[in-house]
Amino acid sequence: MRVSVSCIIPAWNEAARLPSVLAAVVGHPAIDEVIVVDDGSQDGSAAVAEAAGAQVVRLVRNRGKSGAVAAGIARARGDVILMLDADLIGVTAKGVLDLLMPVRSGRADVAISLRQNAPWVWRRIGLDYISGERVMRRETVLPYLDRMAGLKGFGLEVFLNRLWITEKARVAVVPLAATSPSKAAKRGLLRGIAADIGMMWDIFGTIGPVAALRQIIALRGLQGTPAARTFTPAAGQ
Repeated sequence: MRVSVSCIIPAWNEAARLPSVLAAVVGHPAIDEVIVVDDGSQDGSAAVAEAAGAQVVRLVRNRGKSGAVAAGIARARGDVILMLDADLIGVTAKGVLDLLMPVRSGRADVAISLRQNAPWVWRRIGLDYISGERVMRRETVLPYLDRMAGLKGFGLEVFLNRLWITEKARVAVVPLAATSPSKAAKRGLLRGIAADIGMMWDIFGTIGPVAALRQIIALRGLQGTPAARTFTPAAGQ
């Protein structure tokens, strides 16, 4: 039986970068619906998403990434959730399929991307534990939507990590030929630095630094077969 896929894209003032991400997923044969959650944007992000053919969930006030993703999953109807950041550069339809395949094929329970511009240390160990590109079954996160919505803005990824570790999920890490701009490039140097500090504050407000290290170790232990850090779909997939 075919597995249906809902793509969730949280967006806050991403009108300039959103079109290239939507081009990779709207109309994709492996994706049944694309849902952009406009997280209180003031730059026309919602209009850009609608023009591209995506569904739009409009949030009147900015809830942060965790709240936006929770709102998107609540609207979704697919068996599988594909999470993508709205500011990806260079993401392609093939890259999206590569990310989906470990879960669609049953080789893994969840998948997470390793972008080509991930920090050196993440590429060295083969795991970006706070990557925003993820694949998981919708039924596994539905019971936690209220908790997700109440997380600090960037606490989502480490919350999902904790859930996957508790469930002993088989984790696939998929190299993704895409990059994301730094916050400094998007907002200017000082505001970018402040945003990076805020992101880390959210993460460590959800779990402490020691717990984050434990997550990395645990997730590496859950990488399945084939070894997730070198997962490459077979030709033709």
